[in-house]
Amino acid sequence: MTRLSAKFAHAATQRRAALVAFVTAGDPSPACTPAILDALVAGGADVIELGMPFTEPMADGPAIQAANIRSLNAGTTTADILLVAKGFRSRNPDVPLVLMGYANPMLRRGPEWFAQSTADAGVDGIICVDLPPEEDDALGPALRAHGIAPIRLATPTTDAARLPAVLDGASGFVYYVSVAGITGLQQAQQASIDDAVSRLKAATDLPIAVGFGIRTPEQAAAVARVADGVVVGSAIVDIIAQHGADAAEPVRLYIASLAQAIAAARKVHP
Repeated sequence: MTRLSAKFAHAATQRRAALVAFVTAGDPSPACTPAILDALVAGGADVIELGMPFTEPMADGPAIQAANIRSLNAGTTTADILLVAKGFRSRNPDVPLVLMGYANPMLRRGPEWFAQSTADAGVDGIICVDLPPEEDDALGPALRAHGIAPIRLATPTTDAARLPAVLDGASGFVYYVSVAGITGLQQAQQASIDDAVSRLKAATDLPIAVGFGIRTPEQAAAVARVADGVVVGSAIVDIIAQHGADAAEPVRLYIASLAQAIAAARKVHP
């Protein structure tokens, strides 16, 4: 059992969804990221998504775009991200760590180098936003050879004809992007999330994590009643933007509020 499958299975035994928390590596600086990651864990996050900063983050809204700029202006490199990941793994041996980003930084030195380097750093999964399933050969085989899960994205426009291609070769979990747009600006209607999760669960045994637009404990709880995972990103990034180098404790308190709501969600609504 991998760290990802073990964590989702553990959450399921507790009758709750897993909390998946996203931050951008190197925001506000590479030196600050370890404390922020540890604050996510201390607050109750089950899975950590660490964003790789990129100059053209096409899927991301203003909050994460700004985080990318802050990180790059701080001089964050892929080497820095791998060091952060390795340090996180040494401090948190059982918490899954997923890198999320774009193909250019992942492939510039070749898929084998990236897969080997991330495996050595203790990374569990990769989400490559702009690499469609049809181009899996560019990175997927190298990741699988090193035991790293290629995590796929499904969206409201992923119809029944395309879904098998999205799921083919996927592992770890399926990330359902609940709105057809960029991160952080809007949240889908709960009924549409319920329907999408039901459809995805009928097609795969992988856990279904839902993200985009989830900011409040109430929103997180509503999603947690139907999904296996709840992904929160832009709201955390906003806290980091506000507090900078002092963000760790405010991040921990915010994550704790989400974790508490998620833990109670199914107990209140069986």
